[in-house]
Parts: sequence; structure tokens; C-alpha cells
Amino acid sequence: NNEQSVPQLLIRDLKLEKPLAKLMFSPDQENHPSKAPVKYGELIVLGYNGSLPNGDRGRRKSRFALFKRPKANGVKPSTVHIACTPQAAKAISNKDQHSISYTLSRAQTVVVEYTHDSSTDMFQIGRSTESPIDFVVTDTVPGSQSNADTQSVQSTISRFACRIICERSPPFTARIYAAGFDSSKNIFLGEKAAKWKTSDGQMDGLTTNGVLVMHPRNGFTEDSKPGVWREISVCGNVFSLRETRSAQQRGKMVENESNQLQDGSLIDLCGATLLWRTAEGLARTPTVKHLEALRQEINAARPQCPVGFNTLAFPSMKRKDVVDEKQPWVYLNCGHVHGYHNWGNKEERDGKDRECPMCRSVGPYVPLWLGCEAGFYVDAGPPTHAFSPCGHVCSEKTTAYWSQIPLPHGTHTFHAACPFCAHQLAGEQGYIRLIFQGPLD
Repeated sequence: NNEQSVPQLLIRDLKLEKPLAKLMFSPDQENHPSKAPVKYGELIVLGYNGSLPNGDRGRRKSRFALFKRPKANGVKPSTVHIACTPQAAKAISNKDQHSISYTLSRAQTVVVEYTHDSSTDMFQIGRSTESPIDFVVTDTVPGSQSNADTQSVQSTISRFACRIICERSPPFTARIYAAGFDSSKNIFLGEKAAKWKTSDGQMDGLTTNGVLVMHPRNGFTEDSKPGVWREISVCGNVFSLRETRSAQQRGKMVENESNQLQDGSLIDLCGATLLWRTAEGLARTPTVKHLEALRQEINAARPQCPVGFNTLAFPSMKRKDVVDEKQPWVYLNCGHVHGYHNWGNKEERDGKDRECPMCRSVGPYVPLWLGCEAGFYVDAGPPTHAFSPCGHVCSEKTTAYWSQIPLPHGTHTFHAACPFCAHQLAGEQGYIRLIFQGPLD
């Protein structure tokens, strides 16, 4: 029974040196706030730990900030044309006029013209790399370290998936709508798309695989609880989910909910899920500097491997994909942290399960990685817990929150996943408390 003879520590017992409150500045506050352009918020793609595997480039990156544009580019609905009148045809062919076309039958199309709105800014998200798309999003492959794995998959993300309209004056309300305008400033809903006439005579519809949104309860804080997934229509109305992603029959309209994004709202594009963080929410979130300071504090406390007595250290955030020789490893069933060793391999279990030398519990044995994407943290607590089975480490409240969120997967299932790598969570809770051993001297 060697468990009693060794000092066991949780991270909070390791002697942490300096208070971290002063590092809790948002990146905007560190610059001169007067000169900074107005930021509406940021979209962060789940499954990437701070950057895309091959690096962030141009409009393709793991997070995208929405800033107030020098000149408003928002649009709002104006004239409605029914049937194939010359005006309708003209509206469709007019490259300077935004319009949405609802094909009801071969003989009938309803075209809704959109006109310039000087009070809003529009941002478009989708798989297409055409110029109207501000933020290019590709399918997330769980745990993939390179984009090579992702290209072969037939994408389920729409080329022009959705658009976000932000008010240019305070409180800078952001609203989401399904579908985006293409290079000809058109949105086409073909014969097969779900569409209908609303009670006030307007048209509305859903895109093929749909745009789902979930607003958390109690905001994005340590008290957050998951909300209910809804589908957003082309005109921004809220519906309960269809039977499957692309079913012809729409869900029921949810009258008392809106398409207004809140801090922590999740947007699912069927292949990638985005987290919306407001500028105010980000100001309360730990920064990368804060996470780096926490990393240095843990390393300064010199946690040790209870078998090899070698000092363990989390590698720098830049080296977040290569296993380092000092890297901490964990037994996922019990949470005991070790350095890498070959002890306790269970050959008959395909080599995946190992026996912990401290407590003899058998289970997966994986390297630990710090969660570097600060936008996923619901608080600024120390990194005391790890997601299972991937080993991404963050605060207790953050692991508890994400482990409760059912994320859409495929066309009709949901499961909890690690926000840093999108791996489906395993085990009873989906995460484990880490037990470190302090230095013996």
C-alpha cells in the first residue's frame, strides 16, 4: 500500500507564488481603448486549441473577430415580387441588389428584394472562399492534427451557411440568420428546401442542413447551464429541431425566443460548431497571458512523477502537439499524474489500458495538454481537471460546463465533446480531477 507513503497533492496545494488578478486583462484593455475600433464579439470554432492545425491564414482561422465596419453594409427586406414577373427576373439578375428567391414550383418563384440598412453591419460565414464570405469554416475532424485528414470528407457545411447582423450603435445587438448571400448577392432556396408563407404574407425557409443555435442559461459564466438547441430560419425566426437535420418538415415555431446571440451562444453549421463571445464577455475571460502564468506556476511548483521522481512540466503553448519528455501523463480512471513510463502495460488489453502504480486502477493512460483557447473558459480558475479521453486540461468549472453540453454530431445525434479537440467525452463525467505529487525535498 504505497499510496499512503507518498505526498499527494492537488494543484491548489502546490505552492503557487504570485496573485494572478493583475493578469486578468482582456487584450483590448491592454491597448489604448480610445483608439481601438468597436468590437462586436468573436466567433471561435470548437475543436481547435488556439489555432488551426496548419496555422491561421486570412479568412480561414480558428477564431474570427467582428469589428464595426468603416461603412455600414447591412441589408433589410423591402419589396416582394411574386411569380415570374419581369421585375422579379430583374431583381435576381441585378448584381447590385441583394435578394432571396423562394422557388415554390417551376411556374412560381417569390423574390424578396433587400435594401441597404445604414444602421447594421453584416458578416457572412460558410465553406465558400468567394469574397462575400468573411469567415471561411471547414468541417472539424475530432482530434485531427492536420488538415490533410479533413479534405477527403464530403463537407456538410453549406457554402453560404449563415449571416450575422450587428447593430452599429450600443448595445451592438448581434442577430443570426440562416443562409448567406452569394457573389451575385442572391440566396436561392430551391424546390426541395423547406419554405412557407408566414401569417403576415412574408416568405421564410430553412437551409438544407440547417443552422442550429443554443443559448446557455445564466450567460457564459461559472454558473452557466446548457440551453435548448433550436433551428434558425432564413428570416431569423426560431423553431424546434426537425426530426433529422435535412427533413422536409420544419419544427414548431418558438414564439418567445429570438435569434439574438448572447455571450456563450453556440452556432452549429452541421460539420462545425462556433462559440459566440461578446466583447464584454471576452473582457471577463482569462487571457492567453493568464493561462501562460498558470502554466508557469504549476511548473514552478515542480510536480514529480511518483515512479521516476523526475520533475514534470507542461510544455509551452506553442508546442502543443508534440509530446515532450517532461510532459505529465495521467491515468484517466483515478487522476494520478505521472511522467511517461512503460510500467503496468496490459498486453492483453491491446496496450490501451494501463494499471496505475499508485492505486492499481486500470484504464487509459494519456499525455496531458493545456487548453490554450482562452475563449472556452467559463472562469479563471487553475487548471485542475482534464477531459477524458483526450487529456486537455483546464479549470474545474470549465470541464464541468462543457461535459454537460450535447453538441450536434452527424445528422441526428448529440454528444458532449472536448471544446479544445472535439473528441467525444468518455467515462461517467467526461472529465477527471488531477492528483499531482509535489517535490519530496
